[in-house]
Amino acid sequence: MFKTVEWTRNGVVMIDQRVLPGVEVYRTYKDYKGVAGAIKDMVVRGAPAIGVAAAMGAALGGLKIRSNDPAIFKKEFLNVCKVLAATRPTAVNLFWAIKRMKDVAARNDTCGVAALKMLLVAEALAIHAQDIAICKRMGRHGGKLFKNGYTVLTHCNAGALATAGYGTALGVIRAAIESGKKIKVFADETRPFLQGARLTAWELQKDGIDTTLITDNMAGYMMKKGLINAVVVGADRIAANGDVANKIGTYTVAILAREHRIPFYVAAPLSTIDLKIKHGDRIPIEERSSKEVTHIQGKMVAPKGIKVKNPAFDVTPNALVSAIITEKGVVRKPYVKGLKGLFD
Repeated sequence: MFKTVEWTRNGVVMIDQRVLPGVEVYRTYKDYKGVAGAIKDMVVRGAPAIGVAAAMGAALGGLKIRSNDPAIFKKEFLNVCKVLAATRPTAVNLFWAIKRMKDVAARNDTCGVAALKMLLVAEALAIHAQDIAICKRMGRHGGKLFKNGYTVLTHCNAGALATAGYGTALGVIRAAIESGKKIKVFADETRPFLQGARLTAWELQKDGIDTTLITDNMAGYMMKKGLINAVVVGADRIAANGDVANKIGTYTVAILAREHRIPFYVAAPLSTIDLKIKHGDRIPIEERSSKEVTHIQGKMVAPKGIKVKNPAFDVTPNALVSAIITEKGVVRKPYVKGLKGLFD
């Protein structure tokens, strides 16, 4: 089984998701700047995986600080965290993980620099282990929503590649299958970065799960033909009212699901829920390079000089969301009350 991100003696090791499924390449990052670059350049992607990678990057940055002066260490460590936080604006797990690392540093500022470094490493490893456990609990809750024989549509990649392991949306599918249900999957290709075609299809095929790849603009037709029973996606940030930011195209799938009376589920850990943001209009949306649209695997497929818009995410209003699956259970409307209750 592949590992998305791993802490080793030599540094933080990540599978390079940019080159999948063609080759399975693992890259080692020996300093926090390398980890930050890997997050920004999408060597690692998926909100939970980004959070884990950032935590490990922070720990790595802490280890590399040479000063034994607590004040100097604190200043330099906060700069490490600042660099990591500037990599991707939408995925709230990034900031959640960095805050956890900062809190460890703040709580233990009198224990000595050497001991603090080890505590930071331990926290990063704990975040990694907890993410896998959270995904499995989420999967058990969400798997109950699928009936035996269901065909489920998913958009983007919210699997083991998007987490420390197991997955959010794909974790729900895995859990349903592990419980003995026969589940088939339709995977949207997910333009422009093709996470569905390159990553979801590869990951599920490795697990022997019956998967059919479709282009993004085929989803409505498949629903009309009665070939899809439910939709499950991940999330990069969920507002307090249940509005969901996820990979661009998710909003379109949600509208199609409502039109065809198909349940639209979102699977995400509590770390993806941002109660400080009241609604989805306030979620920052990352705009990525135009080359992701004009080029496919380095080859230009659009006219030179054409204007391009490339928002990486869109926001699905809570009215289109049938339920939000978390490690604490399944939340339904009204989301303001239900999501807040998860933290009480």
